[in-house]
Amino acid sequence: MTGDKPQPVHPPFGTPEMPRVAVRGEARLEVDPEIATIGVTVGARGTDRRTALEDLTRRNAQVLDLVKSYGDAVEKLETGAFSISPEPARHGRGDRVRAYHGRVHLTAVLADFTALGELTTRLADLELTRVDGPWWALRPDSPAHGEARRQAVLGAVQRAREYAGALGARLSALVELADLGAEAPAPYGMHSEPGMLRSAAFAGATAEAAPALDLEPQRQTVYAQVNARFTMTAPEL
Repeated sequence: MTGDKPQPVHPPFGTPEMPRVAVRGEARLEVDPEIATIGVTVGARGTDRRTALEDLTRRNAQVLDLVKSYGDAVEKLETGAFSISPEPARHGRGDRVRAYHGRVHLTAVLADFTALGELTTRLADLELTRVDGPWWALRPDSPAHGEARRQAVLGAVQRAREYAGALGARLSALVELADLGAEAPAPYGMHSEPGMLRSAAFAGATAEAAPALDLEPQRQTVYAQVNARFTMTAPEL
């Protein structure tokens, strides 16, 4: 005998003396984004493979140096797909090649939105360089996610109290609390639609530096939903 008080046993279903109430709690927050992602595609074209590769290597290094020059404003810089492909000649027989095209795709993530507009413009001003984005987002561990979940739980409790109060009863215990779809989790994804796509492609750099883009961060929508089940006291019907 341990002397501990016996824990109350909740039946699997409600009873007239201890009915159950099941509710859903929901929360929707509008918050400022924390990071922005841009895609950069560097291109090169040459009449032979070696020339195309050399030009692509030079331009890729130029882009990397420019992005890295922004220091801590850039949280992540990654190189993605690389390709070099021949362009067949329009006329003639055999395996004649008219030119070679090379491409390298890079992705940069920035948290300093002040630097974002200037960097985007400077990248787009480079020779045979395309810029796509920005895509605004929250970090996976953003406090906004926790706040949305907290509000969803509070909403579930409030809703359950209202149902119980309508019957002249009160909540007595929490039986279950679960994320919506916890039994079959959905693939992880952004909580909001990506930001407006803005892209630019230039044949060559201009004599004067182009003015920095004025980018307005797109507010992010964070959702949270929970299912909750409570027991309540006997209603006064």
